[in-house]
Amino acid sequence: MNDKPLTYADAGVSIEAGNALVKAIGPLARSTARPGADAELGGFGGFFDLKAAGYNDPLLVAANDGVGTKLKLAIETRRHEGVGIDLVAMCANDLIVQGAEPLFFLDYYATGKLDNDIAAAVVASIAEGCRQAGCALIGGETAEMPGMYAAGDYDLAGFCVGAVERGKVLSGANISPGDVILGLASSGVHSNGFSLVRRIIEQQGWDLEQSFPSLRRSLGAELLQPTQIYVRSLLPLLQEGRIKGLAHITGGGLLENIPRVLPGHCHAVIDASARELPPIFATLQSAGRIAPEEMARTFNCGIGMAVIVSAENANQVERALTGAGEQVFAIGRIEEGARGCTIAGQAGTWNSPEDWSATHNA
Repeated sequence: MNDKPLTYADAGVSIEAGNALVKAIGPLARSTARPGADAELGGFGGFFDLKAAGYNDPLLVAANDGVGTKLKLAIETRRHEGVGIDLVAMCANDLIVQGAEPLFFLDYYATGKLDNDIAAAVVASIAEGCRQAGCALIGGETAEMPGMYAAGDYDLAGFCVGAVERGKVLSGANISPGDVILGLASSGVHSNGFSLVRRIIEQQGWDLEQSFPSLRRSLGAELLQPTQIYVRSLLPLLQEGRIKGLAHITGGGLLENIPRVLPGHCHAVIDASARELPPIFATLQSAGRIAPEEMARTFNCGIGMAVIVSAENANQVERALTGAGEQVFAIGRIEEGARGCTIAGQAGTWNSPEDWSATHNA
C-alpha cells in the first residue's frame, strides 16, 4: 500500500499549467475588446454592457457549435492555427442570418493532458475569429480530463451571443416570389461533412501532405482552410434594410438550409451552373463517387452564405458585397410554391460538367 499523499498532479491534472495558459492568453482576449466589453479574463463570468454597445431595445440571440471531426485533421497535421476561426464562424454566421450582431464569445477547450503550446495556438485562432466577427472573447473554460481523450486529442465548443434591435429581426417573412438569391463564395469545405471527407481519405489512402494538380495547396492545407466569416460584409446591409433573408450553408447544404428561412408559399430554385464547383469538392466527389444530390445536402459546394434580396436591390447589394471583399454569384430566384429548394443544371467541375437535379421540400 502506498501511503504517499496524492495531489491533483498525480491524477494527471496540472493546475500550474492551467494558470500559465490563462496568463498567456490574456493578451489575446484583450485584443478582441470592443464597445460593451473590456475582454479581461480571470473572473467567474464576463460582463457585457448593451448600452455601451449602442443598443436601445435589443433582443439577445445565442448560438453554440463546435468544429466537428475537422479537428482530427488539424491534430494529424499539427495545423491548429485555423480551427478557432472555424469555431467562431460556425456561431457568428448563425447569428448574422437572424439580423444579430455578434457581441461576445466564450470557448470550451477539453483535452486529456494540457499542451500549452497547442492550446495557446488554438485560443489565438479563436481570438482571430472574434476579431474577424467583431465580437469580444470574454471568457471560456479549459478542461484537462485524463482518460477522456486519446493522447494529443482535444475538443472545442463555442458559445456566442448577439443582439438585434427588436424591429430589425431578420425572419424572412417578407421574402416573396421574384426575389433574387445571391451566393457568397465559401473559403472551402468549412466545417461540415468531414466524417465523409475522412472516410474518402481512408479509402483512397491519401496522405494529407500530398499535392493534387487541381489544388493550390496540399490536401491537408486545403481541407483546413478556415471557415469564412461573413459578419462584417453583411452587417451594414442588414442595418440599411436591404436584405430580406440569409441562410448559412452548413450541414444540409443549399438544399436544406435555404428553406429554413422561407415563408410557406416560397420555393427556392438554384442554378447549379451559376457557380463552378471548386476543385476541392470536385476532387472529393470524384474520389468518393458521390451522387450530385448527396453532394448538395452534405457540402456547401462553394457557397457559404445565401443572400435573398428583392430584384430591384440585387445589383446594388452585389456591388456592396463585392466591395466588401466577397465573391458573389447570382445563383437563383424565389418562385411561388411549396417551401423548399430545387437545384438543377450542369455544375461545371475541373474535370467535366455534370447534370445536377435535387429537390427538398420543408
